[in-house]
Amino acid sequence: MGISSVQDYMNLVNEPWGKIFYDLLFRQLNLPVSPRLKILDFGSGPGVTSNYFATWHEVTAVEPSNEMVDSSHKQNPYTTICGGIESLAGFEDNGFDMVFCHNVLEYVEKKEPIIAELMRVLKIGASLSLVKHNRVGKVLHSTVFENDPVKAMSLIDNPVNDKSNYLGTQYLYSNDDAATLAAKYGGKIHKILGIRAFYALGQDNAVKYDDEWYQNMLALETKVAAMDDYKNMAYLNHLLIEKIG
Repeated sequence: MGISSVQDYMNLVNEPWGKIFYDLLFRQLNLPVSPRLKILDFGSGPGVTSNYFATWHEVTAVEPSNEMVDSSHKQNPYTTICGGIESLAGFEDNGFDMVFCHNVLEYVEKKEPIIAELMRVLKIGASLSLVKHNRVGKVLHSTVFENDPVKAMSLIDNPVNDKSNYLGTQYLYSNDDAATLAAKYGGKIHKILGIRAFYALGQDNAVKYDDEWYQNMLALETKVAAMDDYKNMAYLNHLLIEKIG
C-alpha cells in the first residue's frame, strides 16, 4: 500500500481502507443538507469530500496539484482552484460557513500562515474541520501493521518524519500545537475525534472486503471516536475548531 504517485493515491482512495476514512469523516461532520452552506475545502486532493458535500452545498476546492485536480471526483458541480495559500487572498473575511483542511498541514513546515488564512475566511461561530496524523497512532501502525519497530522508534524520538512518499516530508504536530495556533486567530477546539483507532492495525486485508465485517468495523470505529482512550491511539485525529472572535 505504498504511495509513490497520484495514481497510487487514487487507487488507495477507492480501496476499503480509503473508503472507511471518508465514511467516518462524513459521519463525524454530520452536516445538514439544508440550509445551503458555503464551504471551502483547502487541499482538496482527489475531491472526494468536495464532491460529496457539493450534492447539497456550495463548495470551493483549493488544490495545488494539477494532477490531483485533473483526477478529481466531480459527479456534483463545485468550483476548483488549482493553487495554494496564495489563492485564499481573494476570499473575503468571514465568508465561509465551514472550512475543511484534511491531512494537509503535515506536509507544510510553516503552518501558521495557513491557519491564519483559514480562520480569516471562516465566519464567526463556524468551524474549521482539521484532520491530522496522530503520532501515537502512527507508532502503533508502524509497529503492528508494518512490523517496523525501527520506524516506530524514530517516530517516538524525532519530531519530523522522514520522506516516505511522493507527498514529501511529514512535519507532525500535536493537538496542543493546533490549539495554540488556532487561538492566535480567534479559534478554539470544541471537539476532538479519532479516525481509525483499530482499522489500520489489522494485517488481514482480505477481510476488509467483506461487507458485513466492514459495517461492523464502521460501527465500532464510530462508537469509540469520541472516547479519550481510543481517540488518543487513533491513526488520525479530527479537530473541530470554532471561530469565536
